[in-house]
Amino acid sequence: MAAPIAYSLIATDLDGTLLRGDDTLSDRSRAALAMAIGRGARHLVVTGRPAPRVRPLLDELGSQGLAVCGQGAQLYDAGAERMMWSVTLDRELAETALGKIEAEVGDVYAAVDQDGVDGLTLIEPGYEMPHPTLPAVRVLRRDDLWTEPISKVLLRHPLLSDDELASAARGAVGSLATVTMSGPGTVELQPCGVTKATGLALAAEHLGLAPATTIAFGDMPNDIPMFDWAAHGVAMANAHPELQAVADEVTLSNEEDGIAVVLERLFGSRS
Repeated sequence: MAAPIAYSLIATDLDGTLLRGDDTLSDRSRAALAMAIGRGARHLVVTGRPAPRVRPLLDELGSQGLAVCGQGAQLYDAGAERMMWSVTLDRELAETALGKIEAEVGDVYAAVDQDGVDGLTLIEPGYEMPHPTLPAVRVLRRDDLWTEPISKVLLRHPLLSDDELASAARGAVGSLATVTMSGPGTVELQPCGVTKATGLALAAEHLGLAPATTIAFGDMPNDIPMFDWAAHGVAMANAHPELQAVADEVTLSNEEDGIAVVLERLFGSRS
């Protein structure tokens, strides 16, 4: 009789975790995921990217299931090509939060992810996309960022490090928004109380799965809530020190197929 699988839910971040630096998925990682799924596990993408920026990757993976997008603000159904659930960041609160942050650290450059399956990423003058492969629309002035409902605001500072900006932002905005750091050059404001863990919990409930049977992979501080929720958290070798400090284990980097190494160990040949 075959032994039970180690974990029934595999939650993976994308950038710096499942994907390589060129935004591609290695053959080894693809095969390891296929092996785990073949043994009965479910794979769930849990990413800071908004749903429109995730859809092409889900198509490439052949995924017809759910994906947690926008740092937990969106639950997207790839099979039905529809948003099952989403929460927006109040635009007046977002403007107020930006003002408070700039009162502390000086001018910042901002961008927003619009809500919805066809929402755009809008960037104001001076903002540079941390992932140049992801599409964005440059607007003429900050007021143009608020024309449609948004899921989050992205911030960059000309001088401060990501850690410094995130720390200052948390102190400035208080309960107006949740502040996360999801990658190099990516400090974000999202609806208060919304994290990857809240989105993951919603998706898992829909799938009938539990934290006790979940393994999560990530690389940045925005993955900490997901690690807290899951039974086992695996940080990449390239992960931020804050995430490595709370991880149950550290695997190889995303460039070295770190996820595949763990999945091969857990789901490899057994009798």
